[in-house]
Amino acid sequence: MSSMKFPLLAMLASIVYFTESPINADETGTRSAKPNVVIFLADDAGWGDYSGNGNKQVRTPHIDGIARGGVTLDRFFVCPVCAPTRAEFLTGRYHPRGGVRGVSTGQERLDLDERTVAEAFHAAGYATGAFGKWHNGSQWPYHPMARGFDEYFGHSSGHWGEYFDAPLEKNGRMIRSRGYIVDVCTDRAIEFIERSNSKPFFCYVPFTTPHSPWAAPEADWNHFKDKPITQRATLANQENLDETRCALAMVENQDANVGRVLAKLEELKLTENTIVLYFSDNGPNSSRWNGGMKGIKGSVHEGGVRSTCFIRWPARLPAGHTVSQIAGAIDLLPTLSALADVKRVGDKPLDGRDLSPLLLKQVTGWPDRMIFSIWAGKVSVRTQQHRLDDQGQLFDMLADPGQAAPITGREPELTARLKTAVTAWRQDVFSGAQAKAAIAKLSVEDIKKTAAGNAVDPRPIPVGYREFPITMLPARDGEPRGTVRRSSAAPNCSYFVNWTSKEDSMVWLLDVHTTGRYEVTIDYTCPEPDAGSTIELTSRDSRLTGRVTPGWNPPLNTNQDTLPRPHGESPMKEFRPLNLGIIDLQQGPAPLTLRALEIPGQSVMDVRRVTLTLLP
Repeated sequence: MSSMKFPLLAMLASIVYFTESPINADETGTRSAKPNVVIFLADDAGWGDYSGNGNKQVRTPHIDGIARGGVTLDRFFVCPVCAPTRAEFLTGRYHPRGGVRGVSTGQERLDLDERTVAEAFHAAGYATGAFGKWHNGSQWPYHPMARGFDEYFGHSSGHWGEYFDAPLEKNGRMIRSRGYIVDVCTDRAIEFIERSNSKPFFCYVPFTTPHSPWAAPEADWNHFKDKPITQRATLANQENLDETRCALAMVENQDANVGRVLAKLEELKLTENTIVLYFSDNGPNSSRWNGGMKGIKGSVHEGGVRSTCFIRWPARLPAGHTVSQIAGAIDLLPTLSALADVKRVGDKPLDGRDLSPLLLKQVTGWPDRMIFSIWAGKVSVRTQQHRLDDQGQLFDMLADPGQAAPITGREPELTARLKTAVTAWRQDVFSGAQAKAAIAKLSVEDIKKTAAGNAVDPRPIPVGYREFPITMLPARDGEPRGTVRRSSAAPNCSYFVNWTSKEDSMVWLLDVHTTGRYEVTIDYTCPEPDAGSTIELTSRDSRLTGRVTPGWNPPLNTNQDTLPRPHGESPMKEFRPLNLGIIDLQQGPAPLTLRALEIPGQSVMDVRRVTLTLLP
């Protein structure tokens, strides 16, 4: 009747090890070369977006080929949204433990006492690089280069509003790229592999697509723009067919870029001893075919949290093998560490399990377990056979994968046990989070406010590290006051607009690490007739004033979108830097406030970011 084979506490705590032999030992017991690692992470691709999973409308031969040459984790679960999944992959721990409460306004930051998989591989002598969307903190020491990566190229926030010729970050400095964002980041990953192949490397490629805005290269879009969509969403009346076409076009572009990386590994004769992993960060970002599962991105139902996961290592893993046991993003750190025989950095208890015995066919029995999913306060729990949804309804996922017919009444004992497990899990993961909040002097109201929406996270933004002197303060991390507002409801790639009054201001709560002199640059636009406002930047007793000049009023970009932007996503434009001067900042926490002293025109300016550079 029930798939629950072990007592509840054992199931919650069990982490099982089945072998003590070195994974990388050859048949004589001699230590072999450390494997390289390449990790691809899709952004908002659903389980059903791949031809290998039965989608007959899309072509993903290179991604599918990872499965044919390696192992498929058939029931692999991530989080309902982006930043939490990335935190769980990086740490092997459920994301609330690491302080990740949201996807923007600072809520996406991974606590600084958490250790990452990149730190482990870096400590083991690997060259480490990340190329794409980071989404677990932008400012040092939340930045990827402070979390184990030697180099970083991409965008450290959540979704990005420019996919063509995008402004992107290279090791802490913004540059203007040329080309489609996925192609550009893949170029950088390939360059890293070419430069690093004399030693083992850990290459993380978190793609930006198929996350909106709906923007695909013309050739990929042309393959889909007139194509009939014959496989429909579970709730077909909620599907926008053009959005489906564009998502699949972006997935095909992504597949081509996976193919480019795999081809480079082959050219460099690295294929045999390179672990290649591919997965996605949540369910599909629109209603489209997903194998009949219930739920999309943002949902804790099966369709919102089940992801494709393929892993290939020709030197060790069997080709074409399928693992049927449930697994999740929390398992990737212990699994990759075990496969590469890399010692973990950090000692916090892991929630994930080492899956290498399953991948290597070294075990015939595997204890049942629970994998928990949470978003916006809603929790569901998955066992090997069942899912208890956020409403307390129980489903047999083997007999009813679409969650159409609850069996709650037929299985009252199992339902009660799973409800108890959810309560225990909530208390467990959030007791640690609340303790961290108390140390950081955050109130319960702070936690509730930030968890409820796009309020700015009350944790201050660190500034002023000698090893990383540039700190960018984007609009998404600041608080608009007065009539100032963000250019869109989605803060990640927004800017401050409607600055019209001397009572208006924008505030960033800082924690200055080093007392010193800081150069201030503001990325701005301003209509020519409005140029000339006098502005003031203050922190404690320090003040810096300057004028908004010259006028700079570029048009909104017209080269970005294949389809109209979803409601709430801002159109972007070209900002230019305004060098305001130098301000003295004192060590410790304090707000940084930007306001206007004189406004000769209708408005002051639009602001995308303030950048502080600690001077020698």
